[in-house]
Amino acid sequence: MPPSARRKLPIGIQTFSDLREGGYYYVDKTPLIHRLVEEGKYYFLSRPRRFGKSLLLDTLHCLFEGRAPLFAGLYIHDRWDWQAHHPVVRLSFGSGVLQDRGELDVRIRHQLARNREALGLPAAADTDITGAFSDLITAAHRQHGQRVVVLIDEYDKPILDNLRDPARARELREGLKNLYSVLKDADPHLRFVLLTGVSKFSKVSLFSGLNNLRDITLSRDYAAICGYTDADIDSVFAPELPGLDREQIRQWYNGYRWGDASVPSVYNPFDVLLLFQERRFGPYWFESATPAFLVELLRERGVFTPQLEQWQTEAALLGRFDVDHIATEALLFQTGYLTAHAVEEPLTGYWLYTLGYPNHEVETSLNQALLPVLGLDAGPRERMTLLHALQDHDLSALETHLKALYAGLPHDWYRNNPIARYEGHYASVFYSHFAALGVPVTVEDASHHGRVDMAVTFGGHIYLFEFKVVEQLPEGRALEQIKARGYADKYRAGGQPIHLIGVEFSREQRQIVAFQVETLEGV
Repeated sequence: MPPSARRKLPIGIQTFSDLREGGYYYVDKTPLIHRLVEEGKYYFLSRPRRFGKSLLLDTLHCLFEGRAPLFAGLYIHDRWDWQAHHPVVRLSFGSGVLQDRGELDVRIRHQLARNREALGLPAAADTDITGAFSDLITAAHRQHGQRVVVLIDEYDKPILDNLRDPARARELREGLKNLYSVLKDADPHLRFVLLTGVSKFSKVSLFSGLNNLRDITLSRDYAAICGYTDADIDSVFAPELPGLDREQIRQWYNGYRWGDASVPSVYNPFDVLLLFQERRFGPYWFESATPAFLVELLRERGVFTPQLEQWQTEAALLGRFDVDHIATEALLFQTGYLTAHAVEEPLTGYWLYTLGYPNHEVETSLNQALLPVLGLDAGPRERMTLLHALQDHDLSALETHLKALYAGLPHDWYRNNPIARYEGHYASVFYSHFAALGVPVTVEDASHHGRVDMAVTFGGHIYLFEFKVVEQLPEGRALEQIKARGYADKYRAGGQPIHLIGVEFSREQRQIVAFQVETLEGV
């Protein structure tokens, strides 16, 4: 088939042989796979859901089994010893929701039995799970004459499915820890081990001494091992591009980065494939399975939503994830709702990460999901009202709309929700309402103290907002601060109308009490 011909889109295809034999597009990841196998033995990789982790594991499965014809034409074909056929043990916890330790143990025993059958091993003796897993690895090595490859998919899903019930989550964590502990003492029988999942649980809590497990989640060498790069889109998927705005594809679905600016950002493959199929832009990944517990957790912790665009944290905190302590930034980063925008090493020696939304899809969709927990039931009608005010550059209509929006906040909401303790709640509602619309929003200065400058660029106009919280009556300080600090200066060279808007919220009245505007025309 010529390279320019259209192929089938591998939507939902996680089986390497089906993909290679079925006439589907395939992005060659074997250069990275070859390096992975040559460099080490024990690996861990965290990536968000629907990023191709299962396909990566199945590719490794086929590679170690020595299925050479499937790799014809790929980078690794002439660099691999096809004479060595390694037994492969595959475990996955991706399907279903396990409710307790008993269900987990049944699932594990079932998978161990299936692996014995697939490897041609006799039925196992009656023993505990650690014994059964250890016996499986030892017997496979002995019978096949080659060391064993262990591939574990969705290693953390039983825990993640039960995070809202910490006692149950801890119970399931201990069951998985019991299973994974086998890998430490099985080293003489193992050729290669890779565990993949969404979250990165600490080695102390889950891996029980498996200290040689290399975490490649933030490794620049493997930043593109899952997902598509710009080069992949422009070459492999070139036949799908006509009729679609290339820059819009980038803005909607690119932007995921695991490492510093030197590594390529990648596209969410699920989004890209659905776009090519449907031929229209949409939040395909976000709508596929955004966990309700994520939004609820952000509400409980009173997250200041403008901060999500530029959250700074240390690398160590990005890996601080456990049942008893889930760092908010770790949860958002590991699940794919924030990504690394910049990485620097300050004088302290600790790597500092600046996080932000990866792309338009996530910023818009997450803020839409957060509006109800901010007390704002701003559905499509409210967003269209805001859009029309911006399209018409009607500042009076914008003022009327925003005042009505805040007037609609339920009175009880302030008493029942922790985020109301932050003065920044007013700015959070404001910011998320604009961000949910999908217009370009830039946070200039964010803090938990209710002071945030926000720039909105739309339709050839620039809107600069300054927010203040006052006790009861308007004071006029918000607009004065915009002018005093010269927020408009950096925008003047563009020659677009600049609207300076000072918004003051009354803490007592819980309402906008000042909406002052000054327009700089043609500057």
